[in-house]
Amino acid sequence: MSDNDDRNQGGSGRRPISLKRGGSGTVQQSFARGRSKSVVVEKKRKRVVGPQGGSAAPGGKPAAGGSPKKNESALAAKARELGLSEEELVARQRAIQRARAEAAQKEERRKSEEAERKQRAEDEKRMLEEKQRAAAEEAAEAERKRLEAEAEAAAAEAAANAPAGESAPARKEAPKQKDRPRKDEGDGLLESMGGRVKKKGAGGPGRSTPEKSRAKNDRGRQKGKLTIQNVLDGDEDRQRSLASVRRAREREKQRREQGGDRDKIQREVTLPEAITVQDLAARMAERAADVVKYLMKQGQMVRVNDVLDSDTAELIIEDFGHIAKRVSESDVEEGFIDDDDAEGSKKPRAPVVTVMGHVDHGKTSLLDALRATDVAAGEAGGITQHIGAYQVKLKSGDKITFLDTPGHAAFSSMRSRGAQATDIVILVVAADDGVMPQTIEAIKHAQAAEAPIIVAINKMDREGANPQKVLTDLLQHEVVVESMGGEVQAIEVSALKKTGLAELTDAITLQAELLELKANPDRPADGVVVESQVEQGRGSVATVLVKRGTLKRGDIVVAGAQWGRVRALIDERNQQLKSIGPSQPAEILGLDGAPEPGELFAVVDNEARARELVDYRQRQKKQTAAAAGGGASLEQMLARLKQSDTKEMPLVVKADVQGSAEAIAQSLEKIGNEEVTARVIHGAAGGVNESDILLAKASGAPVFAFNVRANKQARELAEQEGVEIRYYSVIYDVIDDVKGTLEGMLAPEKRETFIGYAEVLEVFNISKVGKVAGCNVTEGVVKRGSGVRLLRDDTVIHEGKLKTLKRFKDEVPEVRSGMECGMAFENYEDIQKGDLIECFEVEEIERKL
Repeated sequence: MSDNDDRNQGGSGRRPISLKRGGSGTVQQSFARGRSKSVVVEKKRKRVVGPQGGSAAPGGKPAAGGSPKKNESALAAKARELGLSEEELVARQRAIQRARAEAAQKEERRKSEEAERKQRAEDEKRMLEEKQRAAAEEAAEAERKRLEAEAEAAAAEAAANAPAGESAPARKEAPKQKDRPRKDEGDGLLESMGGRVKKKGAGGPGRSTPEKSRAKNDRGRQKGKLTIQNVLDGDEDRQRSLASVRRAREREKQRREQGGDRDKIQREVTLPEAITVQDLAARMAERAADVVKYLMKQGQMVRVNDVLDSDTAELIIEDFGHIAKRVSESDVEEGFIDDDDAEGSKKPRAPVVTVMGHVDHGKTSLLDALRATDVAAGEAGGITQHIGAYQVKLKSGDKITFLDTPGHAAFSSMRSRGAQATDIVILVVAADDGVMPQTIEAIKHAQAAEAPIIVAINKMDREGANPQKVLTDLLQHEVVVESMGGEVQAIEVSALKKTGLAELTDAITLQAELLELKANPDRPADGVVVESQVEQGRGSVATVLVKRGTLKRGDIVVAGAQWGRVRALIDERNQQLKSIGPSQPAEILGLDGAPEPGELFAVVDNEARARELVDYRQRQKKQTAAAAGGGASLEQMLARLKQSDTKEMPLVVKADVQGSAEAIAQSLEKIGNEEVTARVIHGAAGGVNESDILLAKASGAPVFAFNVRANKQARELAEQEGVEIRYYSVIYDVIDDVKGTLEGMLAPEKRETFIGYAEVLEVFNISKVGKVAGCNVTEGVVKRGSGVRLLRDDTVIHEGKLKTLKRFKDEVPEVRSGMECGMAFENYEDIQKGDLIECFEVEEIERKL
């Protein structure tokens, strides 16, 4: 039922719907060309019509005065009209109300945030204005003080230049101008100030008005006019003009822009062979930007990190008004190792004794007997693989420092380092074996180091021991013992039975007393690196021997091309030490890498000095490697291998200590000849890691691990990339494997053996076979598949292989002398009657290095 029908039933006749009950309002409507019109707008309240013609209030609420049943019927009617259930309609209406409430809250929150943002902006603006005002006031005060100082200086100058007959009161009576300063004078003062000062008629407290500014400016010069009368009267007290004040002000401004006084401090700038722009500017105490600008004016486009040569840097230093002092780059080494100490500061120290000799002659066993320990049992194969340093305290209280060197031929350089760091050399010779090659080499090292020798004839407990033969053999190498009229002590000992040890220690003590070994312990330490290695969990570990001074924890040490702060000092008994003195060995932790054995170390004052030394040494090392051809990239090395006729076997060597890696590399590079050789592309101390595997993969080299192992990641990567890792504990095995591999790379030697001759009697042309020679074997034997040469008039016409050998119609393996046969060659048919055929066999023999 419609609304109209309801009204017709309830009232008399049709009447229009009125909108006044919903409220009304007026809206101003604008049109083109400035025309407008007021429009009355009425809002109609929405009605919900029920089945009996009743209405419900908006939002599903019961209308005022309506019964609950009518409200429910109206809600149901609205739900049916929208195709919803009553619950859904109520839920929708509630959702709409919640959404409107949330929208209202968001709008209120946005308005409040916008108000806060505006308030913050106003506060910041006000603070900025206050800062600018304060800066302007400070600038005005500074300008006032400067002008007062200028005025006082001008007054003092005028007083000094005044005639002697004129008194101070007369000068005070100089005519003063009461004229008002001009407007441009005050403007110039305001422009000279650093801040912005607003000119107002009545300035508040703390603000300078134009009148005040002009008053301040007047102090900078004396008032009055220069007239003819003043000159005739002899008034020489000239007033300073406004132009003079302005000129002084401009000069002050230029001085400030140039960064201070024109009178620069002239510095003596130390100039090395090469220097960066940044470093040069720092040494001159100039801005790097100024140096770059100067070079750009000279036509050189440089950056602060670019390197300048010494000539260019010297010109820059002179143009900037400084003095250049050229120094060599190697001057950085000066003062690293100090000169010898004064004799009065030295104190007695323990002797450093190096045990040398042939392999397996009992050096380590003898040292174990002295130390009452068993180190030899821990050595693989019973040989010492690297230098060990120990200190033994005798019953008498004397201390002796022992260095145990390897005896194998591969460790020649390690023995040489041991002789250089030692005071006394104990030459161990087996009584049953005599003088051997490594014994002779040890004698040469000791003689080159000018170290006294004590001969220890070991293994006296064995059958066949002949000490007299040992002493006689030593005479050939200029080692003359005391029993033969020389100065060398010879002691018969047995490391196994521990006999003769007391006599040996007495001989060492006696020799040390003769040498009068002394050192100054009260100074920064220096000494030599005996051995170095990289250990997991400890980092770089270096075994050092202090020669002078005292090394303490926390000292900054430079050893070769490595440096670091000593974090720990550990002796041979694995005990932590706070300091070590002269002739005392210890392991130090804290270096940034493993230094080369044999390098000198010393304590420096600070980290800057340490970095300077290390940077120089690393540059020298790179330049030396590049000059020797070892600094090229991997690609260049592989390209060289392809161009060269020599076959090279690349290797990656990792060892437990740096000395072993060096010894293995030197030994492997000696193996080979002009055709094949071994090349160690990388040798270092430490375990096998992923970078070693990647390097080996790129160069096609195996990895030799000597007394170290690969970590899990390296093993997995090696399996993926197909890189072979070989583990060794004895250096003999390394050398034998490499030698066998190089021998396999050698081209086998071909040896030719003559077996027989055959004469061609007739030549037959057979279809599908070609020419076949009917021959008579005149000498030796002819074999199928052997090599043949075709001789015509004693000249070799062809050399090849015998393809067919027949006896009548049968194929036979060989034909002996005095028998006839048919022969055909491989890929050759120019055979003539009367030719001679020479048969031979080629035997390939494997070559040895």
